[in-house]
Amino acid sequence: MRLPQELTLSVNRRNPFVFLLSSKAEHHRLLYIALPMILSNITNPLLGMVDTAIIGHLDGTFFLAGTAVATMVITQIYWVCGFLRMSATGLSAQARGERDTTAGSRVFYQLLMPAVLIGVLMILFQGVLIQIAGYFAEASIRVNEVIGAYIGIRVWGAPAALANLMLVGWLVGQQHTRLVMLIQILGNLLNAILSLFLAIGLGWGVEGVAAATVVAEYAIFIASFYVVMRNTGWRGPRFEWFRLQIYRQVLDLNRDIFLRNLALQVTIAFLTFQGARLGEDIVAVNALLMQFFVITALGLDGIAYGVEALVGESKGAGARQQLHDRVRVGLFWSALLAVVYSLFFILFDSVIIALLTDLAPLRQLATAFLPYIWVMPLLAHWCFLMDGVFIGLTRGKAMRNSMLFCTLAVFFPLWWLTSALGNHALWLAFLGFLLARGVSLGWLYLRLFRQQALL
Repeated sequence: MRLPQELTLSVNRRNPFVFLLSSKAEHHRLLYIALPMILSNITNPLLGMVDTAIIGHLDGTFFLAGTAVATMVITQIYWVCGFLRMSATGLSAQARGERDTTAGSRVFYQLLMPAVLIGVLMILFQGVLIQIAGYFAEASIRVNEVIGAYIGIRVWGAPAALANLMLVGWLVGQQHTRLVMLIQILGNLLNAILSLFLAIGLGWGVEGVAAATVVAEYAIFIASFYVVMRNTGWRGPRFEWFRLQIYRQVLDLNRDIFLRNLALQVTIAFLTFQGARLGEDIVAVNALLMQFFVITALGLDGIAYGVEALVGESKGAGARQQLHDRVRVGLFWSALLAVVYSLFFILFDSVIIALLTDLAPLRQLATAFLPYIWVMPLLAHWCFLMDGVFIGLTRGKAMRNSMLFCTLAVFFPLWWLTSALGNHALWLAFLGFLLARGVSLGWLYLRLFRQQALL
């Protein structure tokens, strides 16, 4: 007689090591969701490299400078709006666990509306965005002209781009990550080909790169929208889904994760600007070192996506012990990947630095900060994992409070206490901040589990 999966998992809950060996199905499910998202994540930086290469071959460095500033402004807005993806993943996964396709449709439409609304507002206020970009750049007239030209076209893709954040989250929650990967890769390839054709072939330059991105964003939206509609039986929206008493859960969740994202962005911005105060060489070195963090996030984010989907599914199904066991599976793979990253950085840190810059002074200066990079994956993987857990649980308030606490009570005080160490203080504060996020959320999770309050 074969035991149900829920019972099979709980039999070994007292011995984590036995559990890790016995629940092969859960390991397979996590990797089935996570690996396509890791591959999808890798394609996005490659696309950025293609666009940079195209613009870098235009006749004048001001093209690259203006595009870099404009892209940064738009990217930061999209990043802060990552609450659309996070809330979509958790709510969609819970609907899957409940086996309620109507709830899945409701979540989709409830999150589509703010995504499109924010995108439309970006179009209407594009002049403000251009002014903000020009202000921070303190650039020449030619650079400001490039900023205006790029944002003036790129902003028209904002409704699709923000909707795509939500669509990715919804599809991850439904565990359709292979489709997400396929759509993202094909969309990025379309973007690269169109960029070459419009910017170089037709001679549109920066405007051609921006237009190619807009076309790709709408192509990704159409493909993703089709997949969602097929999975929900082509249901249309219902008026009652937007009544305040029903809509409040989604609005409150989005608000809390939005504030969480803002707090995180403050710490990263402070690291950047405070590094700039320490000198041009320091800010350049910090930019190089942050690439190690980006590389780490490509993998750890993929594991977190899988945890989000599986934890949300377990919560929707009301399977408390299954949920806990899936968190432990996620912890196993997150920790293993962190160890691999650390070993890789220890062995190849100099090679990676050499690939990023050929300036000998920067390479030499970077060596003093490499130990921070070696331990970063081991300290950071906890916060990636626990973010995934709490997204699956749709506990936005806990994520918000943890981030605010770690920003105000850990990051800034730790930097202030060690500020005499210069740039070392920034990296000590940043690593302490990452670890504190994981510890605080981990402590809260264990407390909720022991109190039987996860569901």
